[in-house]
Amino acid sequence: MRVRTRVLACVAALALSSATPALAEETASRPGDLVSSQPSAFHPLPGQPTATKAWKIHYRSTSATGAPNVVSGTVIVPQDGRTGPRPLITYAVGTVGLGDSCAPSAGFPKGTTMEANLIQQLTWRGWAVVVTDYEGLGTPGEHTYTAGPSAGHAMLDAARAAIRLPEAAGSGLGADSPVGIMGYSQGGQASSWAAELHSSYAPELKVKGTATGGVPAQLAKLAPVHDGSYGSGLLFMAAAGQDAAYPELKLDSYLNPAGKALIGFLRDNCVAIDATVGSFKRISDLTVKNPLETPQWQARLAESNLGTKAPGHPVYLYHALADELIPYAQGSGLRKDWCARGADVNWRTIVVGEHVSGVITESPRAADWLADRFAGKPASGNC
Repeated sequence: MRVRTRVLACVAALALSSATPALAEETASRPGDLVSSQPSAFHPLPGQPTATKAWKIHYRSTSATGAPNVVSGTVIVPQDGRTGPRPLITYAVGTVGLGDSCAPSAGFPKGTTMEANLIQQLTWRGWAVVVTDYEGLGTPGEHTYTAGPSAGHAMLDAARAAIRLPEAAGSGLGADSPVGIMGYSQGGQASSWAAELHSSYAPELKVKGTATGGVPAQLAKLAPVHDGSYGSGLLFMAAAGQDAAYPELKLDSYLNPAGKALIGFLRDNCVAIDATVGSFKRISDLTVKNPLETPQWQARLAESNLGTKAPGHPVYLYHALADELIPYAQGSGLRKDWCARGADVNWRTIVVGEHVSGVITESPRAADWLADRFAGKPASGNC
């Protein structure tokens, strides 16, 4: 009987432990609430050690249509003995791809995540960093690539989740932590959306500033730039992302067999191969009808337009003059729109460089600007 009792107790314990994630998912109901967390590791390069602790998290967020969802990400905290309020950067990476294996959280332990070296520079300053994987990247469902509201929600809720992570509380991360928002390219769209949404969606976050660059502010205007060019793979990835965010768009109904094959391939792979395989293809070669000419697609793309609302905190906005993927007019136009609405914008033109180099060369300057905001120095906009 004693043996049987012990066996039953073990079975019950195993059943309870296997149910814990589901229980957590049921009890976590607010945006930013943690669904789960587990120890991870942060390596900018394979095997490179860092004086940090990291956790992979799943947290509650909100889709582009306002529905509740669950997003994954990574919290990275320097282990430097600091216990007082520590600054937190909620960081959004540039385009990594549509397949789950492309998620930043999947690469951090292996040292293969793009922009990890830039993130390390932030941890060297003593700042904690939380990196969202975005909706549908590393979690069930398709990645809602370029759906601006979804990405903005994911960034703000990642900050909430990091602040609520019990394991990081002893390292100075908590409700009193000042927050900075940072991202470039796809991350620039996400961080700009987070800046616009902050006051209405997550006003309790102590956001001191947003540093955002290479921003695709008007998606519809990018289609003629990429159609048939070496950047056309990004255009078709964006179409897949919009379809994931808004299933009523029914992308497959517009595609011919070659288009369906390409989109299926893009959905399973990462940006390097997607951009290569998808390059120099025209919309007319892959569709039976151009979806971008329909009112439904035009309306949904317009929902990701930036510049319709002024961020309620200072913004550092930058763009490369010779950006070949996101034309300079996208950034300068966003500056004009934000300034017209009374935003405090510090605008900088990167005179030498193109799209990819812009995030590398400007990252230290953007971080310096955020450091001044954390230090309480007044911002000096140049609208």
